[in-house]
Amino acid sequence: MENSLPSIPAKRYFTIGEVGELCGVKPHVLRYWEQEFTQLRPVKRRGNRRYYQHHEVLMIRRIRDLLYEQGFTISGARNKMQELAQAQKGYRKDQHVALDTETDFPEDLELDAEFQEEENETPKLAVESAQRAGTFQATSSLPSLRRELMDIRDLLSI
Repeated sequence: MENSLPSIPAKRYFTIGEVGELCGVKPHVLRYWEQEFTQLRPVKRRGNRRYYQHHEVLMIRRIRDLLYEQGFTISGARNKMQELAQAQKGYRKDQHVALDTETDFPEDLELDAEFQEEENETPKLAVESAQRAGTFQATSSLPSLRRELMDIRDLLSI
């Protein structure tokens, strides 16, 4: 059923109406899900208008899939989303350790503060991977780059 949803346009913010159309969910349902799923926190601007970012649209599609397609209850879907977030954090920490042991980074490379203190942040793996990719330069091998890209693809399909 997820294949019948429209593709997500390349823009930074989406209104609640746009997200409803992109995810096949009505705006009042999205507002309810904000109360039930603490990971879902759209930016609120003037007049208390909600603006969702790309990663939140993906999260809403995942929640929709859990509830409507897989038959989870709200509580079950909430637990599943928390499990996925914990697994992804653990995976990213493992990847960070693996990168430190496999690749010789310049000594003066500073890691993003966002990467170091991401307790309550929704992961931004694609952005960080692009930043890390810039540090590989000529020392990276094609197989390790391919392996990292495959890992990213696997995470995006969760």
